[in-house]
Amino acid sequence: MTSDAFQRMVKRLLVLPLLLLGTTALAFQELDRVVAIVDDDVVLVSELVERMSYIEQQFQANNAQLPPRDVLASQVLERLILDSIQLQMGQRAGVRISDEELTRAVQSIAQQAGLNLDQFQQALAQDGMNYRDFREQIRREMIVGRVQQNRVSDRIYISPQELQNFLESPVGRAATSDDYRVGHILLAISDDASPAAARAAEERANEIVRELREGADFAQMAAAHSADQRALEGGDLGWRKAGQIPSLFAEQVLEASAGEVLDPIRSASGFHIVKVTDKRGAGNTVVDQTRARHILIQPSEIRSEAESENLIREIYARIQDGVSFDQLARDYSDDPGSALAGGDLGWIMSGQMVPAFEQTMGNTSTGRVSEPFRSQFGWHILEVTDRRAQDMSTEFREQQAMRILRERRFDEALEAWLQEIRDEAYVEVRI
Repeated sequence: MTSDAFQRMVKRLLVLPLLLLGTTALAFQELDRVVAIVDDDVVLVSELVERMSYIEQQFQANNAQLPPRDVLASQVLERLILDSIQLQMGQRAGVRISDEELTRAVQSIAQQAGLNLDQFQQALAQDGMNYRDFREQIRREMIVGRVQQNRVSDRIYISPQELQNFLESPVGRAATSDDYRVGHILLAISDDASPAAARAAEERANEIVRELREGADFAQMAAAHSADQRALEGGDLGWRKAGQIPSLFAEQVLEASAGEVLDPIRSASGFHIVKVTDKRGAGNTVVDQTRARHILIQPSEIRSEAESENLIREIYARIQDGVSFDQLARDYSDDPGSALAGGDLGWIMSGQMVPAFEQTMGNTSTGRVSEPFRSQFGWHILEVTDRRAQDMSTEFREQQAMRILRERRFDEALEAWLQEIRDEAYVEVRI
């Protein structure tokens, strides 16, 4: 159907929404009918009216100009058709949003509005919106979002060369550079200050630096001594990228550690005292890692829970008697990914494993074997073979750049995918 034909059809449809808005509930049910068949689903006039009403309220709340009503209706109907296609895809794929997930999402929306859940429900009621209907709309949007992420993300490919080119570009360097939180105190000196006054200011600057390094509160010292315009804010310059730090002390800040107070810096304005309050970003990423290996025994149809526990305890006893962990893992472990490597899991970062495994690993000393423990996957024994603090700056910077590039491509890929699924779907618009 051409765009003009679609617009003419929608104009005829608009008679029903106008009638429906002024009818009783009984009349509403009698007049409600199908406006579009979408594969195995339908779009009803009531859905079109409800969505248009919601959008009109949003425009009015933002004092924005509404498009012509027929244009709005055609856009809303097209959105409902696309939503229906994606919801059906989600249903076929088994995408589910639990009530707990949905409640957390609604609470997050309420918090963004500065309301608790009860207040948010009252606000919805004042706007004429049913809370249960609102929850279901959010559920549908979450399902559609997950379908889009799953289907569209697989269509986006970033080559290693593209990644490297972005990291080396000015935009890439700026986007993945570290952030620095800087505190600043200025001891001002007039242009015609005598050498004695300059020496006194320098001595005072050195004294303040000494006090700060001994633990004095920077914000209090800034409020008491600084001539900088941010003195009453504790001298806090906020979070800044490298290119946003004043050039007078940018180089020293980039080389300093978090919490470090720099030596006084002289300029025409006076003496500057700078503290690197904090640093964040890929360039400041050192993570604790644990090297571990494990043996997993899983209950199954042919091995009961009790038999699995007995077996893991027998294996543990054999390890205590000196039998090789490596060989027992190869012989008994039900984890195919690590069994052939003697149970070796490689280097593990915090948060990678399930809580039961993570807790036991953290409580086990290097070179020691844990007692048997249960996780959601079955019964385990683990051995911690090494620990280290690893600089992951390069890896995290590459991950950050990859996320940026994928986000850039996502909208374009999404539009192409939506057009594809719209063209492939059976859609019959009924007048």
